[in-house]
Amino acid sequence: MAAAVSMPDYDGLPVAIPVFPLTGALLLPGGEMPLNIFEPRYIAMIEWALGEGRWLGMVQPRDTREQTVSDTHPMFGVGCLGRITQFSETGDGRYLITVSGKCRFSVAEELSMLNGFRRVAPAYDAFAGDLGDMELDAALRQDLFQALKAYLEKNGYEPDWEALENTPDVALVASMAMACPFEPAEKQALLEAEDLAARTRCLIAVLDMAQHDEAAPDPDADGGSDKTRSRH
Repeated sequence: MAAAVSMPDYDGLPVAIPVFPLTGALLLPGGEMPLNIFEPRYIAMIEWALGEGRWLGMVQPRDTREQTVSDTHPMFGVGCLGRITQFSETGDGRYLITVSGKCRFSVAEELSMLNGFRRVAPAYDAFAGDLGDMELDAALRQDLFQALKAYLEKNGYEPDWEALENTPDVALVASMAMACPFEPAEKQALLEAEDLAARTRCLIAVLDMAQHDEAAPDPDADGGSDKTRSRH
């Protein structure tokens, strides 16, 4: 069995976490992801996590469009640590949970499997800024709203603009990046952006590219918001 990697303690963050490799599912610090869990390996994962601080890592698999993958499929080297903040059990054995993004991590080491689910030793050193207060300058926030308006109107969305205007920067960028039906590679680029400002500029660029794409995503297509409400 591989040993856990020793690392600084960032505000009590765990040194070993279960990970959920899920294509197209982007969790960001400050964001919230609802999940519908039914596969036995992931039910076991949630039950274990609930007894170990409720921590869970979301990581995308590499080089695939399949939403769920085998237990040996390669994963990206950067994911996001989340904490289960809402939990309920259905009558048919499923778990409905909400995972709140806390801090990104690099995969320092993949540990041995436990009860059928994968685990890693995370390294937070490169992402300590995720734990602090972050704000956008007014001009960049305005640029983001302009890109969002063009993209959402083209794709038939009717957001509550007043609510968005009152949403703090971190939550705004996270929720928009997570909700829009971008390609897995684009979502990984958003995840790996250096900081909030860099992520915002990346989000604007992706929105602009999608805005000018002749085959812009259909908000009702299978690749849309169902990915963050995935059936697992």
